[in-house]
Amino acid sequence: MELNRLLQKKNIYNRGKAKIDSVTLSSYEKDFELTYTHNSTAIEGNTLTLMETKVVLEDGISVGGKALREIYEVVNHKKAYRYIRSCINDRKTLDESIVKEIHAILTENIMIGGIYRNQEVRISGAGHTPPAGNAMYVQIKNFYADLEWKKKVLNPIEYAAWTHAEFVRIHPFIDGNGRTSRLLMNYQLMANDFLPISIAKENRLNYYSALEEYAVNENLVPFTDLIADLEEKQLDSYIRLINQ
Repeated sequence: MELNRLLQKKNIYNRGKAKIDSVTLSSYEKDFELTYTHNSTAIEGNTLTLMETKVVLEDGISVGGKALREIYEVVNHKKAYRYIRSCINDRKTLDESIVKEIHAILTENIMIGGIYRNQEVRISGAGHTPPAGNAMYVQIKNFYADLEWKKKVLNPIEYAAWTHAEFVRIHPFIDGNGRTSRLLMNYQLMANDFLPISIAKENRLNYYSALEEYAVNENLVPFTDLIADLEEKQLDSYIRLINQ
């Protein structure tokens, strides 16, 4: 990861974003919100296509033949993404109450959200088994305690990567941990004036492999590199708009 190059591009973007036509900027942000919602839910098995997701979110039309849960998943994800944006605009630091609220929004009309599990869980195909019982409660409390000092010792991209990877390693909720952790990652990126990123469902193998490397071997480098690559592509696309 070339952090200095990323920081330079971030500065170019932040200095020049006011030059981007407001209509163009709004269309880019709207497109990201749609694509991100589609990818983040599809990674976890939601079968709505990108166009079906667009119809649900933008036109409020239900899609025939799809489970109601899948409809709620995309509607809730859009709400949760807007919630984290509002928190960042209010300069709120990520904490336990915000994490629980994100999960509650994601699972509205699906299950009771914002409550930690008391059951053991397995992640299919993974070499890592999430902690159970008291160990899980201790680790999730440590996660929140570590947020502050990790911010001081990690660069912003590493910090966003660690927040996601550590949270999903602990897997504190029965369901929705992946969607929640991807929102937490973007929370940290945006709080540090970077752009939010979307992990394409087609890239899920590399994504899961990088998370597994952290969970099993405590090696954050592959996941940090993945995030850095996606962040650079996002910055490049916006810098092109500035230079037009």
